[in-house]
Amino acid sequence: MLRQLYVRLLRGSKKMAARLGLLAWLERHSHWRLARWLRSLFAIYDSDDLIYLDLAWWTFTAQSLVDAFLRDKPYASVFEYGAGASSVWLARRGARLVSVDHDAAWITRLRPKVALYPKLELRHVQPTRSARPRMRSGHADWQQFDFYDYVNEIDTVDGQFDLIVIDGRCRCECLQKAQLRLKPGGMILFDNASRKRYRAALHAVATQAVAMQTIATRGLTACLPYPDATTLFINTAAEQFDATLEAEHGSG
Repeated sequence: MLRQLYVRLLRGSKKMAARLGLLAWLERHSHWRLARWLRSLFAIYDSDDLIYLDLAWWTFTAQSLVDAFLRDKPYASVFEYGAGASSVWLARRGARLVSVDHDAAWITRLRPKVALYPKLELRHVQPTRSARPRMRSGHADWQQFDFYDYVNEIDTVDGQFDLIVIDGRCRCECLQKAQLRLKPGGMILFDNASRKRYRAALHAVATQAVAMQTIATRGLTACLPYPDATTLFINTAAEQFDATLEAEHGSG
């Protein structure tokens, strides 16, 4: 109820802010993170406005880190769980992107917005109603649906990925799958990392023996009036492999 009231308040005040010149002023000063964040508040649940503002719904720190990561990988291969404005944000940075979503109506609405980006492929994978889901979403509205096909859609795409974005349903299972499909030196982005139901899965990755660097970001987030968290995992296996080769070469 509070969320609905907040969204209505922001949408209702957006026209007034535009007439007063506030939106234009914030856009002119978008090089300031605070101004960019304030402008984004008026774009909540408005994918068109987020696309216009060139924003993904992650922490601003995570956006900066991913932007820098992709600048060094002009032909990056990306898989995304949970399509949206972030899909266009990624495509604009040259990524070859497959984005999967469980919501057919949302995919239909999104397709015209991504038509300019031939490297971006949207896929709809419908969860199946089941009394005993093999992979269950933590969202209350989807407890009786099996997301097995959704989680495993990544295996229908050949090769490994430079970046895997997890911002949809069944995120803990998606995180397990993502680790198997990530290139050495690749990155996993896990959004809304502060939610209690994700803590165990995130902790397991952060503390495992496999070479994975954790970058936990928390702070200003597009559209949200409160700080949120986005966690990045970087597969450092390539660095460790190079270090091993160097040590062996030196010792030889």
